[in-house]
Amino acid sequence: MSSGLRHMSSKLVWVIMALLMLGLGGFGVSNFGGSISRIGSVGGRDIAVNDYALALRSEMTATSQQIGQNLTMEQARGLGIPQRVQAQLFTAATFDNEADHIGLSVGDAEVLRRITAMNAFHGVDGSFNRDTYKMVLQQNGLTETRFEAAQRTEAARALLQGALVSATAAPADFVASVTAWAHQKRGFTVGRIAASDLAEPVPAPTETEIKAWYDAHPEAYTRPETRRITYIWLTPEMLKDKVEIDEKALRDAYEARKSEYVTPELRMVERLVYPSDAEAGAAKARLDKGEATFETLVTERGLTLADIDLGEVTEADLGAAGAAVFALTEPGVVGPLPSDLGPALFAMNGIIAAKDITFEDAQDDLRQGVALDRARRQILDETNGISDLLASGASLEEVAGETGMEVGTVAYNSESEDGIVGYESFRKVADAVTADSFPEIADLEDGGIFALRLDGIDAPAVKPLSEVHDKAIDDWRQNETRERLQAMADDAAVKIAAGAGIDSLGLITTAYKGLARNSYIDGISPAVLQQIFEMAPGTTATFADGDVFHVVSMTTVMDADPADPELAQSVAQLDAQASQSLAGDVLQLFTEALQSDAKITVDQTAIEAVQAQLQ
Repeated sequence: MSSGLRHMSSKLVWVIMALLMLGLGGFGVSNFGGSISRIGSVGGRDIAVNDYALALRSEMTATSQQIGQNLTMEQARGLGIPQRVQAQLFTAATFDNEADHIGLSVGDAEVLRRITAMNAFHGVDGSFNRDTYKMVLQQNGLTETRFEAAQRTEAARALLQGALVSATAAPADFVASVTAWAHQKRGFTVGRIAASDLAEPVPAPTETEIKAWYDAHPEAYTRPETRRITYIWLTPEMLKDKVEIDEKALRDAYEARKSEYVTPELRMVERLVYPSDAEAGAAKARLDKGEATFETLVTERGLTLADIDLGEVTEADLGAAGAAVFALTEPGVVGPLPSDLGPALFAMNGIIAAKDITFEDAQDDLRQGVALDRARRQILDETNGISDLLASGASLEEVAGETGMEVGTVAYNSESEDGIVGYESFRKVADAVTADSFPEIADLEDGGIFALRLDGIDAPAVKPLSEVHDKAIDDWRQNETRERLQAMADDAAVKIAAGAGIDSLGLITTAYKGLARNSYIDGISPAVLQQIFEMAPGTTATFADGDVFHVVSMTTVMDADPADPELAQSVAQLDAQASQSLAGDVLQLFTEALQSDAKITVDQTAIEAVQAQLQ
């Protein structure tokens, strides 16, 4: 409910003013009759049906404007809008009820101040206008008495909330401690140890070592649950060589795709426009003398290269400037030349040669495309007949025999990836099929079709060593390498602790001074860097980081500089954020306490009736 708490202080007036500004008018739920007048209550405070309808409609309208399409009530429910509006209204009613209970209210002067400050009631001179006030309220079905009562209630609620929030502040010690920790810096030296630093390469394991490793790590060599599946399928690729194609079909395809085969010569061009020929000429003179680059001229015009980029253009696209630009045989700048925006300099940055692929040269490519397209249509034409065969009780093997579909089997699991398993649509059906499923035709992404049958499910099982022998060797060697690197790193740490300098150990070292906690170091992962910042000065530690080990000697821990302006900025930001968070928690706890004492009723029938009218 914390979201509702943060907005409730202005909820009532927000609803009303949203209607004023958007011109929505009253919701008009008079057809509910006298039997349905509220969606619920908190203590002695009712939440009117009209208020809920107005708030819900306004929230839906605002969301519709944000996403660029009108929301249906079903979509609004999916976004949680009705629930959010209800929470806001019940929270507002909770505070209104408490304000009534303790006798909290505001005088006429405060109500007058709030109303006269609202822009919706200002005249052409920018000040409050009594006639405008009456007219706007009348247009929206509101009386002065009702509107002013709403303002009085809103002001009292704001006072109550303000009293709670104003007394909430983040503890100064907490803010100071957190920001001081965040702004600490470190000085340390890192020694890097990789496989290339080993005295000798790790040898291949013996069969005994391989077997021992395999036995100790069965989880690494366990085949996942496997589904034994029989399937039939037909794809355009299977049929393309059997499809008959005449020359007319190829020529029609060539004409349809001619823009792919025949393209004019293009230039990559940028256009820099000037107010006059004189200014453009002066700029070109500076460019020719080497006094300015084209990029400098662009910047001087307050533009970027992206602003003046015309992309790839034909000679005709450039109009009167086309001939001069296309006369360039290498990148350069020409001008001043006329353009539809005025005199301009044109920078030609690249030449894209014309393409003229004849029908004869394009035939092989065309044949592939036409054949695949006709194969897809043929498969589509045959799909209903194949479905009828399956529906009549024919087995997959029988259907394949009658239709020419290919039949196959696959041991399918999460490791499978070849053949038909490469299709997402096949994997989706294969994951869902059961022994009782009836084979049905389904589509493949390339226009093909398939059907499948589950023959059985094999539970997860450890693969035989012969099947994973090479992987076991790789895993053993990788583990052995890491163990040896760890031993080297630990030995280096011991020597450093005994007084040896990290630079004397023959390692590749890098020293860092004054490194901030949020810094990035190439070759050291953020997780390891975070651990490094937990080290105390004068200590040494080793860290595994992928295939590399780091030996770190911490030299200095530098506390935040009290005079650092960034520290002061961080303190202010954290203080504001923490205070806001605490205020939200206080409001939420206070609201929950009030609601636990007050009697709350909810009329779900009324809520559903409002939502039904907004369908």
